[in-house]
Amino acid sequence: MKYALPIFAIAAALSLAACERTAVVAVPASPAVVVPGPAGPTGATGDTGSTGGTGATGGTGATGGTGATGATGYTGATGNTGATGNTGDTGSAGATGKTGSGTTVIVTPASAPAN
Repeated sequence: MKYALPIFAIAAALSLAACERTAVVAVPASPAVVVPGPAGPTGATGDTGSTGGTGATGGTGATGGTGATGATGYTGATGNTGATGNTGDTGSAGATGKTGSGTTVIVTPASAPAN
C-alpha cells in the first residue's frame, strides 16, 4: 500500500507528458504576383432586352367606414285653420228660483282703474 500512491502519481505524470507535443506550423509560400497587361479594345454594345411581363392584379381593397349622419330637416308648414262649426241649439229655460226671505242684497259698482 505504501507504494501504490507514488506509482500512481508517476504513471499519471508520464501519461500527461506523452500527450504534450509541439505544434509544427507550416508557413505557405507567398504566391507570385501577377501583373496584368494593357486593356483590350471595348466590346460591341449588346442588344436591348425584351420587355417584362405584366404583373398580377392586386386584391380588392377594404370596405370604407360608415358615412356621417345627415343634418336634421326643417320643420314642415303649419296646416290651415279648420272651418267654424255650426251654432248649437238654444237650451231649455231654467226652473223658477225660490223666493227670498226678505233679505236685500246691495251690489256696489266697481271702481275705475287707476292710470
